[in-house]
Amino acid sequence: MIAAARVAAFHVLEAVSAGRSDLPTALAHARERLPDARDRALCSEIAVGVERHRSALDHLIVTFAKRPIERLDPEVLSVLRLSAYQLLHLTRVPAAAVVDDAVDLTRRVKKHSASGFVNAVLRSISRSRSALPLPTRPGDPFDRTAALDYFSTTLSHPRWLAARWYDRMGFEAAERWMHFDNQPAPLTLRVNHLKTTREALLARLTADDVHVSPGRHSPDALIVDSSAGSGEGQPLQTRSWAEGLFLVQDEASQLVPAVVAASAGERILDLCASPGGKTLAMAADMADAGTIVASDVRSRRLALLRETIKTAATRCVTVVHVPQTGPLPFEARFDAVLVDAPCSGLGTVRRDPDIRWRRHERDLAALARDQLLLLTRAADVVRRGGRLVYATCSSEPEENDDVVASFVAKRPDFGIVNLHTHARAAIAPFIDAQGFFRTTPPAHGLEAFYAALLIRS
Repeated sequence: MIAAARVAAFHVLEAVSAGRSDLPTALAHARERLPDARDRALCSEIAVGVERHRSALDHLIVTFAKRPIERLDPEVLSVLRLSAYQLLHLTRVPAAAVVDDAVDLTRRVKKHSASGFVNAVLRSISRSRSALPLPTRPGDPFDRTAALDYFSTTLSHPRWLAARWYDRMGFEAAERWMHFDNQPAPLTLRVNHLKTTREALLARLTADDVHVSPGRHSPDALIVDSSAGSGEGQPLQTRSWAEGLFLVQDEASQLVPAVVAASAGERILDLCASPGGKTLAMAADMADAGTIVASDVRSRRLALLRETIKTAATRCVTVVHVPQTGPLPFEARFDAVLVDAPCSGLGTVRRDPDIRWRRHERDLAALARDQLLLLTRAADVVRRGGRLVYATCSSEPEENDDVVASFVAKRPDFGIVNLHTHARAAIAPFIDAQGFFRTTPPAHGLEAFYAALLIRS
């Protein structure tokens, strides 16, 4: 009998490959139907792993199938991908059992005629595990073609993105970035300082047999140790979670509110606030004294935002729906506005590996146009002398420096502030030579985030 986790992983990969869902949404639906925690974990491990290593898996499938990907039935391809991933990365399951499950799964999805083909391809991959036919690391880092073959196939990144990183930062840094993307992301928590301290939360989670350690960079971060204790990786099943003592938030993302530098009594607008992590960080910086308007355009995102605010028990936050286009429904009275802009997400490929396959180079120009429009709308509600912070989780200059440069050219009443002269200590290591906040995997071991501070004259 095929394990429920493998069947669920197949359906997740089918939904993602067909474009019906992104990976986090498909996994959420699958996990709801798996009552056993071990099955949920295995389903996630397989589906995420396939998306993380998809290019290498496809190269091997094409090599041993002796036919292009386009000629493979999509459902058969999903079976081959998840089974090849198990053979190469989950070696605790015997290879023969993986192949037998794959054949059974092929028949289960009514592809009986392909069962022999699936069996042959997977057995060939299994026999070749000690010497896989993948592009090797080039001896000459300046051989661009060999480098891109290695990056795009063996390290499983889109060739267009690999080319950008190689050309912009060189072979060594690009390679470190891609190795970073191909590692599992740790579960990272941000303490809710409105209710507790990091030390108190650490002690309470430890008492619940959830092993955590302080983050390396954010003073609010706790990293869950997934290798220790019987309570490993289960902080979301504790009373601390139910009581709103922490949120799940990437460590680089936790540092962005320090660019805003909110203080007690201020009026703050968080324009793209859901799910609410940065909103709550600013509320804590203000000691819950002042006003934060947290807004979003989508109803589902607003519901999630309201739930976050309610659980955290902050008093200074008001949730407001804003229109997708046109002027914002506010006067120019905000001391600070945070525009955490919708972006490509290419800085968070480690955490959301399917992004690398869903994004295309042609997307960047359209995203940048929308980001500039959003930033311009936000500028109108900043008071004279007030602060405007633009942030993304993108690695690409079109969405970061170029948007800010276009904005200040269009709005001479705003000037860029060098964060070296206007920054809290927590983000000092992440301010680049131009005075922008910027984290990168090669330099900091963090996802790629960007933020710029502007002040209205």
